Amino acid sequence: MSVHDRHGRPLGSLRMSVTDRCNLRCAYCMPEPDYVWLPRSELLSFEELARLARLFVGLGVTKLRLTGGEPLLRAELPRLVEQLVAIEGLEDVALTTNGILLAEQAAELRRAGLHRVTVSLDTLDAARFRALTRRDELPRVLAGLDAAVAAGFAPLKVDTVVLRGTNDDELVALIEHARARRAEVRFIEYMDVGGATQWSPERVVTQAEILARLEAAYGPLTRLPAVDAAPAARWALPDGHTFGVIASVTEAFCGTCDRGRLTADGTWLACLYAQRGHDLRKSLREGASDEALTAELRALWEGRTDRGAYERAQLPDRAPLVQLGALRRDPRLEMHTRGG
Repeated sequence: MSVHDRHGRPLGSLRMSVTDRCNLRCAYCMPEPDYVWLPRSELLSFEELARLARLFVGLGVTKLRLTGGEPLLRAELPRLVEQLVAIEGLEDVALTTNGILLAEQAAELRRAGLHRVTVSLDTLDAARFRALTRRDELPRVLAGLDAAVAAGFAPLKVDTVVLRGTNDDELVALIEHARARRAEVRFIEYMDVGGATQWSPERVVTQAEILARLEAAYGPLTRLPAVDAAPAARWALPDGHTFGVIASVTEAFCGTCDRGRLTADGTWLACLYAQRGHDLRKSLREGASDEALTAELRALWEGRTDRGAYERAQLPDRAPLVQLGALRRDPRLEMHTRGG
């Protein structure tokens, strides 16, 4: 039976980070020259992650997404996938990846039972990709996307963070690239969270602007009904092809948020904007029983009051959520650590 927080929101989905490391340095997530990493000895084992997942499922979680950092940097990840898909009651196990290592791993992940894949792709231009990520890896990302198609992952999603003056002229090109692979793009407003230390409201391309540009290119758009607590609102083009927009800056969806986050070292976060988390690794490694851990998780969710995106939207002078000094002191505040 699902538990509910103080706003009546059920616990339904879990984002599980398996590493804080990443092989890109995207300007909207990791713009600084160097970072403080979680000690490897503190990362949860696959068995610990699977145990926590099973307990979360007992409290109502039906959807789990593996994240990072870049999750495909975690060695033997298909072994964890096998453990997760075997959990009774867990209906959907998905993965978000930047795609660099996906071509080599897509088929094995599919054989392990992974249900869905989302590939992050912000530009189709090699020079822009290099400037945005500080890596020259666009061909490998595109190959990874194609490998996911070949492995049979469907529905396939493509996540695009839209930045004014960087890639906001590629909306149509990205939709068409995805369409050719029977994939759906989700355009994401640039968020002022975690390591977005260079965020400014002027760089945000809003949902309203995205829709206006696509309507100018394609004609009237049709809003599709929401079917669950997914963060993306979805539209159909006149020919029926669909896309989504995650408008967490201008259209906060805190009222229906059913997601919690688990960092790779076992810190539980009830909101992407949360300034503090709860250490579950301590309980795990001190020998807490399943019953004790379940009670701990239940109390954490039932006490949840977080509405981070909504509260940020009310600020008169909005600036980056966390300053660089605080990120240096606590890497768990980073977007790439909490599986943004």
